[in-house]
Amino acid sequence: MQETLDALLARLPPFGELLARTSIQLELLTLVLAMLGSLVLRQLAAHALSDRAEATRSGSLHHLAIRSLQRLLWPISLLVLVFLGRAALHSHEHPTPILDVAEPLIASLATIRIVVYLLRKGFRASRALKAWENVFVTGIWALVALHLLGWLPAVEAAMEGLAFNLGETRISLLATIKLVGLVALLLTLAFWVSGVIERRMRSSPNMTPALQVAFAKFSRVLLIALAFIVAIDAVGIDLTTFAVFGGALGVGIGFGLQRITSNFISGFILVLDRSIKPGDVISVGSDGSKYGWVQELRARYVVVRDRDGVERLIPNENLITSEVINWSYTDRNTRVRLPVSVSYDDDVEQAMALMVEAARASGRVIAEPEPVARLLAFGDNGIELELRVWISDPENGIGNVRTDINLAIWRSFKAAGITIPYPQRDVYIKSSPPTVPPPGDSGAA
Repeated sequence: MQETLDALLARLPPFGELLARTSIQLELLTLVLAMLGSLVLRQLAAHALSDRAEATRSGSLHHLAIRSLQRLLWPISLLVLVFLGRAALHSHEHPTPILDVAEPLIASLATIRIVVYLLRKGFRASRALKAWENVFVTGIWALVALHLLGWLPAVEAAMEGLAFNLGETRISLLATIKLVGLVALLLTLAFWVSGVIERRMRSSPNMTPALQVAFAKFSRVLLIALAFIVAIDAVGIDLTTFAVFGGALGVGIGFGLQRITSNFISGFILVLDRSIKPGDVISVGSDGSKYGWVQELRARYVVVRDRDGVERLIPNENLITSEVINWSYTDRNTRVRLPVSVSYDDDVEQAMALMVEAARASGRVIAEPEPVARLLAFGDNGIELELRVWISDPENGIGNVRTDINLAIWRSFKAAGITIPYPQRDVYIKSSPPTVPPPGDSGAA
């Protein structure tokens, strides 16, 4: 392929003579018309393919095939039109050196686009990843195009000449680009492999959620570190030159990056001691205001979703240094207390029996341990009672259980004539001052 392209390029005359020849003008016109025709075809087919892609289930093989066809539509249609134009020129015995070079370049673009798209499907979908896809395609295709055209050695020599010395190490533009490219490639591979490992861990029924997160974290950190080391070594940079940088990084961690490092290490502690794991119901802080269930354990924070549907990002360090109530640490059963007051004139035993019966109003109340009612104290306004019930799904909230049972207690008390007393105060007047007649009133009838 390389020898064929070199021979084709050798056949190309100088640029001034190219424009003067009719055959070259026809080739350029054919190439422009092929580009315009491929753009029109892509616009016409884009709407139909988008509608079919939305109608199919996301992630299915049919959906993936439609999305792949959308990415290949423009280069394939351009390649077909260029091929037809070249065949038409050949039929009239016109040479086509420009179109002969354009065909492999367009074919390589189509191949690179589909390969990068298929590799991207191995990662979690995000806007940033979709934006970087075009950057990767353009960079890889430019490298392949330079290689096919035979210009790559000259470009490499020019970039190698742009260099400076840092101590005993020579740093050139070519080495920098190679390092960035290798780091990007190896990091992409590391993230992809770690994502595959994480998905395999989550689908394993024999591993606990905490162990799954631990394996995912360790594998990702190990693969990222290995990617950097392999990339630096492949470029030819001596790792001992990073000794000073490592010392400066240690000082930076000791001052500016202390909290970030603390959160990172705290994340590993949470995973290893298994005190908090995905699915747990927790309350953070002494007042317990941050209540919710754990969604994810990330490197820097824990995602906690509360009953309002709001996701809180709580730093790992806060979960290590502050008080945390784990409602489902060893046992998911949670007791709910419902205080009630009744009047001194009512039958307390009947009220307690009605309270226990009202516990069945909520389907989330479990039968064992069974609901019980307790007489706590003889208060100022009435007799203080308390109903105690147990639930096994605290992640679904407690307020709805309280509402259902309180409404049932209210109805049963109202039907039985049991009253819930208001706050009351008794005022006794020991004596009153004598009544003084108003001025001018003699008291005569």
